[in-house]
Amino acid sequence: MTKKKEETAATATTTARIKVSKNGPYLASGGIPVSKQTIIADMEGTALQWREDTKYQRQEKCGLCRCGQSKNKPYCDGTHLKIEFDGTETADEESYLAKPKEIDGPGVKLVDIEEICASARFCHRAGGIWNIIQYSDKPEIKKTILEEVSDCPSGRLIIQDKKTRKVIEPELEKSIVAIEDPWAGVSGPLAVCGCIPIESADGKTYRVRNRVTLCRCGKSQNKPFCDSSHYPEEHEHEESEK
Repeated sequence: MTKKKEETAATATTTARIKVSKNGPYLASGGIPVSKQTIIADMEGTALQWREDTKYQRQEKCGLCRCGQSKNKPYCDGTHLKIEFDGTETADEESYLAKPKEIDGPGVKLVDIEEICASARFCHRAGGIWNIIQYSDKPEIKKTILEEVSDCPSGRLIIQDKKTRKVIEPELEKSIVAIEDPWAGVSGPLAVCGCIPIESADGKTYRVRNRVTLCRCGKSQNKPFCDSSHYPEEHEHEESEK
């Protein structure tokens, strides 16, 4: 890494921030790196791995589409003005973060905040994290559980070690990832990684989290966050049968 890149990375670490503009784009500042990554899934839709497709040129500031209609995704091209996009934020106090489901396993506790699911489906591997948590005292199963949680972009799934009682989180660079999901035939949300503060249009800072997904289809009922509204209904039916 060159000195210039080191300085850029340091700047992103200290000044990275995302501002939700009123009925407009996400305004990212602080030189946050932006990339496009694709979910690679099997024939049944279970996500297997991430594939990085594009690293966009790093910018000190940029506007990222959240109406879903830009012709220059992931960047805003002003289409929200033409379609009179209603981007009213509805996440309010994020009360669901304080009321997660908890599943105790012998090795780890699974904390599940279903309201912020982005339907990335990495949690379906190996029979589903909810089914294998009961075997979390086995090293290989625990390893699989940790991998599934680390791949969950929204932070819906959180793991707490039973012995230390510490939350186990992946170490993530501050970055923004535009998710593509070809199996579902859609563009997914923007994954915001590495505890980047997100400020609402009225100046409130949402709970800072290591893994967050922001809606970029314009349909979420929990704006600015993704609530899986981009996910096709026919696939929702398929997933409910698993």
